[in-house]
Amino acid sequence: MLRLVLLRIRTGTRSRNLTPSFTSLHVIPRCFCTHEKKSSLDFTRIEVQHLPRVLIIGRPNVGKSALFNRLIRRREALVYNTPEDHVTRDIREGLAKLGDLRFRVLDSAGLEAQACSGTILHRTASITANVLHNSHLALFVTDARAGLHPLDLEVAKWLRRHGPQIKPIVAMNKSESLFDSDGSLASAANELYRLGFGDPIAISAETGLGMPDLYHCLRPLLHQHMLRLLNDDGDHDNSCIGDGSTPEIEESKLPLQLAIVGRPNVGKSTLLNTLLQEDRVLVGPEAGLTRDSIRTEFEFQGRTIYLVDTAGWLHRTKQEKGAASLSIMQSRKSLLRAHIIALVLDAEEIVNARRSMTHAEVVIARRAVEEGRGLVVIVNKMDLLRGKDKTSSYEKVMEAVLQEIQTVIPQITGIPVVFISALEGRGRTAVLNRVIDTYEKWCSRLPTARLNRWLQKVMSRHSWKDQAAQPKIKYFTQVKARPPTFVAFVRGKTQLSDTDIRFLTKSLKEDFDLGGITIRIMQRSVAKKDATGSSSSSSSKSSHPVSRAERVVSDKRSVSVE
Repeated sequence: MLRLVLLRIRTGTRSRNLTPSFTSLHVIPRCFCTHEKKSSLDFTRIEVQHLPRVLIIGRPNVGKSALFNRLIRRREALVYNTPEDHVTRDIREGLAKLGDLRFRVLDSAGLEAQACSGTILHRTASITANVLHNSHLALFVTDARAGLHPLDLEVAKWLRRHGPQIKPIVAMNKSESLFDSDGSLASAANELYRLGFGDPIAISAETGLGMPDLYHCLRPLLHQHMLRLLNDDGDHDNSCIGDGSTPEIEESKLPLQLAIVGRPNVGKSTLLNTLLQEDRVLVGPEAGLTRDSIRTEFEFQGRTIYLVDTAGWLHRTKQEKGAASLSIMQSRKSLLRAHIIALVLDAEEIVNARRSMTHAEVVIARRAVEEGRGLVVIVNKMDLLRGKDKTSSYEKVMEAVLQEIQTVIPQITGIPVVFISALEGRGRTAVLNRVIDTYEKWCSRLPTARLNRWLQKVMSRHSWKDQAAQPKIKYFTQVKARPPTFVAFVRGKTQLSDTDIRFLTKSLKEDFDLGGITIRIMQRSVAKKDATGSSSSSSSKSSHPVSRAERVVSDKRSVSVE
C-alpha cells in the first residue's frame, strides 16, 4: 500500500482514493480498513500520554496548520495566507483522529534553516528541534502547486541533521488543483524524490483529499511503535491501556482549564514555559510574539491541567489586521472555555505607571467575574525590583496591587495575588497551588442540611430595619457548582433586597471559606399554606420548586430556574 500512490501517479491514472473529495472538516472517507485485516490493537483504549507523537514540519505557508486542523477535526490552529510572514510560531499539540487511529499531532512553525542566529525564525527552529527529539514520526509537508522549493531541500537537510532516527512521510499538500492537468501531479511527485524520503502522498488538507492514503502509510508505523511500547512495559492492562470504564469523578478532580491572559510582553509565554518546565513556546523581548492560543496538557500533584497561553492583544483596532485580528478572536474564545483565568501583570510597569491595572486588564478581570470564572492575579518580573535602591518599590507593589484589585472589583473579596519571577523560575509552585485552591472552591458543593443550619444562625445576627417586613426564607439550597449557585426559597410576597443578598454572599464566603470566587444567590417565592396545612389548587402548584419554570432575580441578572 505504501507504493500504491506512486504507482498511480507514474501511470497517470486516477484512482478512487485520489479523487478529490470536497468533504467538510469533520468528515473522513469511510474506506479505511477495507484492504487490510483490522488489527486487534484499539487506539481508543490507549491513554493519551502513551500515544505516539507525530510532528508536522515544513517550510512556511505550505498548509501545516490546515493539516493539523484536519487531523484533530477542529479549526483550532490559525490559518491565514501570509507568504511574507509566519502565522504559526509555537508548537501546538492535539489529539488526531484518522479512521481508527489515534495519535498526538504537533503543529510546528515554518522552518528556514538559514535564519540568522537570535532572530525569531532561528528561535522557532530551536524549539522545533527540541520537540523533534521527543517525537516518533514526522510528516514533511510540501506545496504541490509550487513544486520542489529550495527551502524544501534545506528543511530536508535540517531534518537529517536534527532527527536522523526519523524517516518522515512526505505529503504533497494542495494537490486538488493538479488533477485538472494531465501529468502535472506526476511531475510534482517526481521532483520530490530529490528529498530522499521515498514515495510522496498527494493530499489536500483543505478538502480532505488523500486522507485514506495517509492513513495506510501511518497505520503500520503507529502499530509497530505501540506494540514495541507495550512489549517493553510488559503490562498491557495497567500501564497504557485503560479498562474502558468511565467511573463517576468529583467535579473538583476533573481536568482544570487554565488560561493565561494579559497585555503584550508581560511574560505570559515565559510563565507557560516555567509551569511546563520546558521550552514549549517562543519567548523574547519582542511584543506580540504569541499569535496562536497555545493549549497544552501537563500534570501537577496528580491533577491534569490544560494550560492555554493566549495572545497579548486584548482589543481589536484598525492596526490589527489579518493574523493579529484572528489572534484576538481566538483569545476571546479561550477565555470563555477556561475555568480559571490567570491575569498576568508587569511589576516594572506598575512602578512606572503608579497603578496596577490598565483599562484593558480591568475589563478582563471584570469579564471573568461576570462570567463566573475563577480569577488569579499574577504579578511577574518581581526580579527587576530587587536591590538596595529598589526595596521600597518592591514593598509598595506588593501592597498597592492588593488594594487596587479590591477597589476595581469590589464584588469579589479575597482574589488571590501571587508575586513571581517567571524568568528565574520562582513562584511556580505558589501559582499552581493558588490556581488549584481557587478551582476547588469554584467546584465546591455544600449539603442542603448544612446550609439550612447555617442559615438559621446567620439570619439571627442580621439586623432588619422592619421586623414585620422581614422575608421568611423557607430553605436554602445549592443548585449547581462551577461557580457555586444557591437558591433561597422565600415564603410570602416579601423578597430579599440587594442588601440582604450581599449579606448572605459575604456570610457564605466567610463561613465556608469561599473567598476569591463568584457566588450567585437567586431567590424564588413559595406560596403560604392554609392554617389546616393544606393548600389550594393554585398554591399547591407553586409550593413545588420544580413544577414549572419561573423568573427569579439574582444579584446579577434574571435567571430562569427549572
